Amino acid sequence: MSTLQLSLAIIGGLVLAGVIAYNTWVTRQNEPRTVRDPAATNAADGQSSGFDPARLDDADTQPPERIEPVLGEPMADLSSAGANNQPITIDGDAAAGVAAQPAPRAAPKQPVAPATADNRLADPVSPLKASLNVLPERKPKLDALIDVITSIEPEGAVSGDAVVAALPTTRRVGSKPFAVEGLSDLNGEWEAPRLGQRYHLLQAGVQLANRAGALNDIEFSEFVAKAQMFADAIGAATNFPDMRAEVARARELDAFASGHDAQLGFTLRARRSAWSPGYVAQHAARVGFVPGALPGRMVLPGSERGQAPILSLSFDAHAAMAEDPEKSALREVALSLEVTHVPRSEQPFVRMREAAMALAESMEGVITDDAGQPLSTDTMDVIGSDLESLYDALDSRDLSAGSPQARRLFS
Repeated sequence: MSTLQLSLAIIGGLVLAGVIAYNTWVTRQNEPRTVRDPAATNAADGQSSGFDPARLDDADTQPPERIEPVLGEPMADLSSAGANNQPITIDGDAAAGVAAQPAPRAAPKQPVAPATADNRLADPVSPLKASLNVLPERKPKLDALIDVITSIEPEGAVSGDAVVAALPTTRRVGSKPFAVEGLSDLNGEWEAPRLGQRYHLLQAGVQLANRAGALNDIEFSEFVAKAQMFADAIGAATNFPDMRAEVARARELDAFASGHDAQLGFTLRARRSAWSPGYVAQHAARVGFVPGALPGRMVLPGSERGQAPILSLSFDAHAAMAEDPEKSALREVALSLEVTHVPRSEQPFVRMREAAMALAESMEGVITDDAGQPLSTDTMDVIGSDLESLYDALDSRDLSAGSPQARRLFS
């Protein structure tokens, strides 16, 4: 074989090896990122990774440490012996004021990094606290601010059983919620009719406006018919307000709500490799998100029981329900905030910015609007300033963001 042939063969081999290496690199770049090993993550980051389902599973398989009682042993010694049951300390910004709870069972102690400006979003709210936070609150009572209300006065006391039996089968009038309440003889408060109670006074109401529009003449007439039928069934008298005045009030309230309804959304897009659902969930959990009720949705719980979630994070539900979710590729996830549903005191937009920036940094993503345009710091500052004006306008109408009345009106 001549020197020329040998050189060509070597060059051909090098080119072939280069093509194979390039194809391998491209393939790996296009594969979705999957959940990393918790131990490797901790070693690389030098801190606790926060909520990790795998770690919880491992903890459940290990028997708790037994502490044998000893006669005459001081209580202080027993407390120190059960050090694993010390209260859990949660950073105030990450947990948004959630009270710390003692650990329900003994578990191996995990190293926890001190709370700093760099890792204050790293510790999510525990699943137990999250489940307490997302419990539904009691149904809001009728309010003259956003409801048309008519009094229903029986001739005498009427039993709760009779009231419940006479209630209309539907709780809507057109596109508006309809409700009946009774004045409790026990505590003097309005409540949904209950069996075994007695009521001397009741009221029925229909909401003036919601995101479907204002109450119109037809819906008001349907409300009158439904409330009158209920009153006749329990032998009560009614006193309806003027239709024209209430419809005009509904239109004015709807005009205000239309000009002050705000729903913000950030889109987090992958810069390089796609993400798997598990990879997204792992990083979102570190910021404080917990699984939502629907596939492909996570929420950041509020600090009070029954409060609406502060933020929601969503991605393709089909990817979350796939046979092998780790093979599903996600190029973007959405962060959303219902401004009128979250109290101003929670600083929801600040939390939204911090969460988006933390996720973008850890997942190598970029924050954009719905059209795919990157959002700069200056743009976010302008949005934050506009939201403060919105909060002031809502407060001036006694419809503060996060209040039961605001959540009903903007729904």
